[in-house]
Amino acid sequence: MTSYANDLSHDEPEKVTAKGRFNRRQPVWVIVAVLIAVEIISAFETSMMFAAIPTLIADFGSDASTVGWAVTSFLLVAAASAAVCGRLGDMYGRERVLIVLLAVAALGSIISAVGDSLTSIIIGRTIQGVAGAILPLCIGLAREHLPPARVPVAVALISGSAVAAGSASLLIAGLLIDYASWHMIFVVAAVYSVFAAALVVFVLPWRKPTGTKEKIDYVGAVAFAASVAAILLGVNKSQAWGWADGRTLGLILGGAVVLVLLVRWELRVPSPIINVRLFAERKFSLTMLATIAIAAGPMGVATMIIPIIMQTPTADGFGLGLSATHAGWLSFIGSMFGFAFTPISGRISAAVGSRVSMLIGSILFVASTVTMLTAHNSVVAMTAMVVVVSVATAFAYTALPNLIVEAVPERNTSEATGTNAVLRTAGQGVGTSVATMLLAFAVTPVAGLNMIGVMFLVLAFVAIALTVMIPRGVPAATVD
Repeated sequence: MTSYANDLSHDEPEKVTAKGRFNRRQPVWVIVAVLIAVEIISAFETSMMFAAIPTLIADFGSDASTVGWAVTSFLLVAAASAAVCGRLGDMYGRERVLIVLLAVAALGSIISAVGDSLTSIIIGRTIQGVAGAILPLCIGLAREHLPPARVPVAVALISGSAVAAGSASLLIAGLLIDYASWHMIFVVAAVYSVFAAALVVFVLPWRKPTGTKEKIDYVGAVAFAASVAAILLGVNKSQAWGWADGRTLGLILGGAVVLVLLVRWELRVPSPIINVRLFAERKFSLTMLATIAIAAGPMGVATMIIPIIMQTPTADGFGLGLSATHAGWLSFIGSMFGFAFTPISGRISAAVGSRVSMLIGSILFVASTVTMLTAHNSVVAMTAMVVVVSVATAFAYTALPNLIVEAVPERNTSEATGTNAVLRTAGQGVGTSVATMLLAFAVTPVAGLNMIGVMFLVLAFVAIALTVMIPRGVPAATVD
């Protein structure tokens, strides 16, 4: 990692002037380090609840469906926040919007921490969901403040940190719950949010406010948030209600209708909250389609399937019978391998374009799926699969925002990467629901696993085909 850190520090730092943060200049490595540190809170808040669910079920005498709303409510708000707040950041200043989001996230954590009921935890988690916009804003800030030649590696490191921090947060949250209480995960989240806000205020350079004549598209913001929430809720609840249930169909179809009407609205307003005109750009639209395919397939669903294989008793025909702790450590170690490859993905993007990084990731997903199908009874083979999946995720997950950076103007960066995050979340939700149904309704567990493997292969090849169709273009380093 040292060589990559040096790679980011070639630019000479400029001294802070007496005029304050609007003229503050920092070395490239400082800006990247701050943005990674800020993004960590988003990854932590996204993943920490998975470790707390069993404890909350026991402490409140509840069930998984009820406690699961602490996860669902967060994801629904996070998906809408990613695009809407990304757009607001592009309009009014990303650092200003970032400060507001970090403050709101801290408030949500405090509400969850001091509450003694599931209701207060769910309310707090819903408020914390605004953290979903932190990654798009950080990517936008990297492009705004860094020399163009440094952007691909920086974006890769920031995106890759989200994956690594997500795995690390499961271990940290588990330790806090085991040796303190579930309250502490929210206390830590609140304190870290304040710390991250301080970094933005006192270390990160700020752009001078230039004012804008653009008006906030309130109708579009409300309609988009409502439609995305409805579709994701329908997908999420399909596991409990069934795909043919009227509630599932009503939410998904209702949300889809609102989205269609929203497209017509956004094409008419001068300053849309979701710039649907960007989809006319071939590179942008193909990247979005590739995102859905890979997220509904191995990138989004493997993180659910791998723990199932590792922890399922061997008597079921395909499990390894490992403990949750053992499986957790393997996943964490694998994610560290993945994070180590994120600068390589960034360097490839800078040299020949992010299309190549995406192809490498998709091909590695094919290799990992073949391993899962042929050697799922071997601890050694599954450990190797965890590492390959982590490296594949590092390439694909970091290539996607860099492809967006290559496809859109700087002023649309946070908005576009936020929209990409929404589609990635939606694809993952659909893929997870389908995989769960395949496991539930298969004649045998091995048959279900094989069907999931076929689904992974088909979607990985679809992602490869779509990526091949993406115009080569120029790397992000030379895009205006």
